[in-house]
Amino acid sequence: MALHADLHRHLGGSVVPRILWRYFQRHQEDMAQRFPKYREFEDFYTRPRNSLDEYLELHTLVERVQTVETLPYFIYRLIRGAYIFENLAYLELRYTPYLRTSEKLSQSERIEQMGQIVEIVGKASTQNQYPIVTSQILCMHSRLPYEVNKAIVDLAADRREYVCAIDLAGGDSHYRERMEELIGLYKYARSRSLKTTGHVFETTDGIYPELLPYLMRVGHGIQIPLKYPELLKEVAANKQCLEVCPTTYLKTGTLEDIYQLKVVFDRCFEAGVDIAICTDNAGLHNVRLPFEYENLLTCDAIDFNQLQACQEAAFRHAFAWPHGKRPASILTGLLQNPPSEPLPVESVR
Repeated sequence: MALHADLHRHLGGSVVPRILWRYFQRHQEDMAQRFPKYREFEDFYTRPRNSLDEYLELHTLVERVQTVETLPYFIYRLIRGAYIFENLAYLELRYTPYLRTSEKLSQSERIEQMGQIVEIVGKASTQNQYPIVTSQILCMHSRLPYEVNKAIVDLAADRREYVCAIDLAGGDSHYRERMEELIGLYKYARSRSLKTTGHVFETTDGIYPELLPYLMRVGHGIQIPLKYPELLKEVAANKQCLEVCPTTYLKTGTLEDIYQLKVVFDRCFEAGVDIAICTDNAGLHNVRLPFEYENLLTCDAIDFNQLQACQEAAFRHAFAWPHGKRPASILTGLLQNPPSEPLPVESVR
């Protein structure tokens, strides 16, 4: 079977509609009353939005229920689905740990609790029966204060057994007024030998070439080949990979048709820029990684040679994948020598 790597998947957007709806039916009376039937919830949860900011509001719906107590429940089902339905060999989960801490705590107490969140996610991602190599990317957030974002960088550097990199998220239209601060945080992360990615050049509001020198991969980045192809030479020279998430651009209104990505792929391949095809929010979209590939092929945005090149690029640019190893050999080793027991996954019924 084909084995895939997904380098850009948000923890908040990874919960498939059916599982989230069932959780609400059991534990959220207000949401259960609002959406008594599953199809109503699925239509609400997966429909396209008018802008990236409107789209990102859906993450708050999930973030508030991904707590210390419930994270193992959600992650077990995420890993199970990724293994059985997507043939994933490797998965990088990204999220902002501060947004999973208790709102009843003070800021300093929430910063302290972030370490517990990272450990819970790390242990819950390790499933004996579903041997996927996983790692975490911790996201700084454009709407969180500097002290919290710096603590996220420090946490990433201190918990390398679970964390492979840092990211910047929260809506790219909100970066400009904090650009000097954000560049300083990236410089600090690189000084601590952290790997880096960041949500830039996703929309026409997210054009920040000044951030590019500090990124090892570019989160989305589609506006570079679409609107600023002169930057492709620099991206290629820096061996930066674009994390392209096709369905996202339809859900946020950034693109009208997936075929518009053909220009992105053609110009990147011509310039020698690698692309990893990713899901971004597989649950929120109800579209898993193999279907991202299939949709691109069906719409003639890529051909089979480009598809294979993107599959290989995903493993080559993976932050925590044992480079030089074939996916099948890694999974065989995990099956023969399963990792230690994960956290219980049935704590939420």
